[in-house]
Amino acid sequence: MERRNNYVSMGVTAFLTAAAVLLFYDTLFGGKVLLALLETVKPILYGAFIAYLLAPMVNFFERHLFPPHPGRARKRPQAMLIRTVGILLAWLVVCFFFYLLASVLLPELYKSVLQLIANVDNYYQTISGWVTGMSNHLLETYPDLSRQIVEKLENYFQDFDKWLESLLPQLQTVMTTVSGGVWSAVNFVMDLLVGIIASVYLLATKERCAAYGRKLVYSLFPREQVGLVLRGVRRADVIFSGFVRGKLLDSIIIGILCFVCCSILKFPYTPLVSVFVGVTNVIPFFGPFLGAIPSTFLILLVSPRQALYFVIFVLALQQLDGNVIGPKILGNTTGLSSLWVIIAILVGGGFFGVAGMFFGVPVCACLNSLINFFVDARLRKKGLSPESGEYIAGGAYGPKPEDPKNL
Repeated sequence: MERRNNYVSMGVTAFLTAAAVLLFYDTLFGGKVLLALLETVKPILYGAFIAYLLAPMVNFFERHLFPPHPGRARKRPQAMLIRTVGILLAWLVVCFFFYLLASVLLPELYKSVLQLIANVDNYYQTISGWVTGMSNHLLETYPDLSRQIVEKLENYFQDFDKWLESLLPQLQTVMTTVSGGVWSAVNFVMDLLVGIIASVYLLATKERCAAYGRKLVYSLFPREQVGLVLRGVRRADVIFSGFVRGKLLDSIIIGILCFVCCSILKFPYTPLVSVFVGVTNVIPFFGPFLGAIPSTFLILLVSPRQALYFVIFVLALQQLDGNVIGPKILGNTTGLSSLWVIIAILVGGGFFGVAGMFFGVPVCACLNSLINFFVDARLRKKGLSPESGEYIAGGAYGPKPEDPKNL
């Protein structure tokens, strides 16, 4: 009987391994069935993410407003009432924050967008003047360029005429794309509303969900391995919670600092620039540059000198964020080097877009922690030291300095 159970266990393990490999290959290179499945449950994923962000706030209200009595368990109606109050207070804080954002930032942002639209013609004349002046300078310096430019322009005009002839049939495609974008926005709002409702239910039953998760772990793994699995889950939670919540808080602080400082320095389009800088700051490493480039271009159209000042200000702000604010909030939650952060961002962004650039870092950190755990466990089993310093040149297990094949 025990032998038969071993065969069943081996068969289930082999099946799950093959299924995981096929699913991984299909997600990256095939028809992306998993992504299509996730698309159908997107509202639930939104709700789970919102509940994950708000859970510490709910716990804070419950712990400080309704401290538990030692040695006395709460009755179910009382616990449900306290949980309801905690969820309500958490959502009131979120709504108050968005009210401040809407009442302070959105009107200024609306004015900036209107100003940008109103000055499009002036900006066109400015850019045209830059291009004309540069072209005249090049033609005076290099006379042979004149003939080549004329030939290129004739080719461009011919291509432009052909494009105009085919423009009308393409207008239907353009309108379809625009209507699809509007419909996508409506679907996103509907999914978000359903996600908010789902987050309330998840917050109300988070202990029950956690208990069911532990029950599932006990049913799938041998009892002596359950502790290791739960420890790994807690480690992943520490990485994700520290990075996701910390990065969002860090981006909000950077956006507010950018808005205040740009207002003091009287940069143009301050609200719009602050939104660019704050939103793109959620992307590690590359985010500050992604937000600074369009912001600098907007300011450059108004005043090149202020654009230079803005570049200096953004560099100073990112130094403040990277050396003071970020480490205070994030600490060393990921444990990744700069090289692995860049690799995680590039790989995640290549496969999953902006969301992959954001979540790629904590996912890579979890995989790195898992691999390090297994490597260290194997080394200890062999009686070797898990310290990396022991394997470099001169270490206990590294190549000796006198070794001619020293690496």
